[in-house]
Amino acid sequence: MGKPVEIKNVLVLGAGKVGATVADMLAEYYGIAVTLADKTAVADRGDPLVRRIQLDVENDQELLRVLAAHEVVINALPFFLAARIATAAQAASLHYFDLTEDVAATRSIRQLAQGARAILMPQCGLAPGVIGMLGAELARQFEDVVDLRMRVGALSRNPTNDLRYNFTWSIDGVINEYCNPCDAIVNGELVSVQPLEGYETFNLDGDSFEAFNTSGGLGTLCETLAGKVQNLDYKTIRYPGHREGMRFLLHDMRLINRRDLLREILEHAVPHTRQDVVILFASASGKRARRFEQETRSARIYGSTLRGTERTAIELTTAAGVCGVFELLLKGQLPEFGFVGQEEIALTDFLATRPGQYYQALGSLG
Repeated sequence: MGKPVEIKNVLVLGAGKVGATVADMLAEYYGIAVTLADKTAVADRGDPLVRRIQLDVENDQELLRVLAAHEVVINALPFFLAARIATAAQAASLHYFDLTEDVAATRSIRQLAQGARAILMPQCGLAPGVIGMLGAELARQFEDVVDLRMRVGALSRNPTNDLRYNFTWSIDGVINEYCNPCDAIVNGELVSVQPLEGYETFNLDGDSFEAFNTSGGLGTLCETLAGKVQNLDYKTIRYPGHREGMRFLLHDMRLINRRDLLREILEHAVPHTRQDVVILFASASGKRARRFEQETRSARIYGSTLRGTERTAIELTTAAGVCGVFELLLKGQLPEFGFVGQEEIALTDFLATRPGQYYQALGSLG
């Protein structure tokens, strides 16, 4: 691992709900000066720790100029900008973190990390992100892991439409994970499985849910655990009935081939909500001390107030993922440079950070 570092200036790209939460969490827990940048002009609120600026990241000259004034960049922009930002950060030798679920972007960033003089660490949110730490932690509990199952859902608490769903985060992110191939390990082999397949239903604390394959949630965990786990998969949790509605839109209506139109329809018809809950459930089974055993972890996380602003569960859990690894950078508990996968972080180390408080339920057997 590296050594403790002193960071005075952090750049957060993207002043949406998650980006603003990241900026506030950094200010609240570390008292560090944060620059919150967005393409849309935003009025600076006179916050002594969080300064807001306008920045078009597709203007290379302007991006490099702003990066040069900071030591760390946290990218909370849409997934299709991840490779661009990471390339600029690598050229400027800045530590880079992001929240992307996009598999192709992460592969590009991994290539960039070869020869890098700083950390390049994508996928630092909830899933991918903390779920990868949890999966690796469960796998370490067994000498021989047979099944490792990871389930995560960002759900509205009171959906009333036939999709049984309200948007709690990015529409682009949801479309991306519902349309792209998914990584898994089946019978010891790395495979690609289709989104919306692998359908299952289950009960958790008396409530009924469904789950199905979605893309990107495991990050690089499949590669890390290849040869060590017989079966590994990741599925998104939804209320029963949601998957059939999305299958109709994506396949019967063939909107999987017209994603711009799909986005327009969903934006028009499906409400956003700030009344949400994040559910995590993970189970591992295998041989331990010559016995076949199973261990599970679960958590339900709700929104709360941060720096005087009410934040949703998905905003807090996503921001806590990246702010927690930022704290580990400060403590010297990350490598000094190169690519870092989430599963390289011990769950216990993450839970010991200040942002790790949001995930404390994972520290005990579920």
